Amino acid sequence: MKLIVAACAALILCAGAAEARTWRIRPGPNAQAQLQTALIEARPGDQVRLAAGRFALTQGLSLAVDRVTIRGEGQDRSILDFSRQNQGAEGLLVTANRVTLRDFAVENARGDAIKARDCDQITFTGIRAEWTRGPHRDNGAYGLYPVNCSNVLIENSIARGASDAGIYVGQSRHIIVRNSLAEANVAGIEIENSFFADVYGNTATRNTAGILVFDLPGVPQMGGHSVRVYENRVFANNTANFAPPGNIVGQVPAGMGVMVMANRNVHVFENEIGEHGTVNIAIVAYPNTIADATYNPLPRDVIIRANRFGRSGFAPAGPFAALAQAGAPLTDIIWDGAETYTAAGRPRTEPVRITMRDNEAQGRAVTFLSLGVPVAGGDMAEAQPNTNAPALSTAREPERVRVQQD
Repeated sequence: MKLIVAACAALILCAGAAEARTWRIRPGPNAQAQLQTALIEARPGDQVRLAAGRFALTQGLSLAVDRVTIRGEGQDRSILDFSRQNQGAEGLLVTANRVTLRDFAVENARGDAIKARDCDQITFTGIRAEWTRGPHRDNGAYGLYPVNCSNVLIENSIARGASDAGIYVGQSRHIIVRNSLAEANVAGIEIENSFFADVYGNTATRNTAGILVFDLPGVPQMGGHSVRVYENRVFANNTANFAPPGNIVGQVPAGMGVMVMANRNVHVFENEIGEHGTVNIAIVAYPNTIADATYNPLPRDVIIRANRFGRSGFAPAGPFAALAQAGAPLTDIIWDGAETYTAAGRPRTEPVRITMRDNEAQGRAVTFLSLGVPVAGGDMAEAQPNTNAPALSTAREPERVRVQQD
């Protein structure tokens, strides 16, 4: 009887494996139709394999089938080239669960390079998203862009040239971004309105700002919290801001290393951060008018520990330039100082709580400055800079993020 049961189990496994198909797509004049057909007709468990070469595509691609893998021969070998794209808002749009994207590139998409929307278990590994002309306001906004997703893994990937954020995870839950390179974007890596994120082992350089942890009003998921940014190399992010007008990230001055805005329980530790013309770490409130009474624009419970700082403040941009001209010292860590805000016409006050400990700088003491802005979004002309640190945070460090991957 045991032998019969084992044989039946083996037969079922073999049948399941036989049902999974591999779609092999090669570059050529029919690649557009063949690739989109494969993405439409694929069944759960299938693989879509991209041969080495450059795929010249004119329309965006979409995948809405669960448990599909799209795999190339390498991020510099299998290239989806959208330089002549005339249809579609993205290069590739994914709206399915348990999808893996690996070992290929998306170049010069008309909009976002790869957008994953409303997905559970989405993996990017060995992916390159790039606008090859370099920083330009007409580039797409986002490179790798999961939004409203759970169990997000981005690893060993590259994002270059995005006019908003190279690697952007928005309104998502349980996120890992690791061992990736973000360069020549406005924001290198951005975690926005998200819960439970680990960002580690990455390099962010030549962006306007290296790593941003933001929370914004007016979206379905607000109250971003529990983010760890650690063991990253964040250096020389001094590219002039090239975001299109009206974009919130367009307000970010060049020369920013790490920026925390309106987020709670953010731990920044064991990073190398330096060579920033404005500041290595900025902690600020959301500056614009707030119509939603439930939104809190203040950063709270921010821990900055055991980081190694290089130079900063040698070429300040934006409002920081005026402060420097007025004689305010620009330091490694700058807090805007706001602990009062107005939401939907109602004034509120809350302590921000920032803790700094065990940080090091090259041949000098680590420096801190509170700008003393009286209210979130207040006029910098009313700032009263001081070097007094705010009340210490007692926030417990979030636990290590584990993403579910079936």
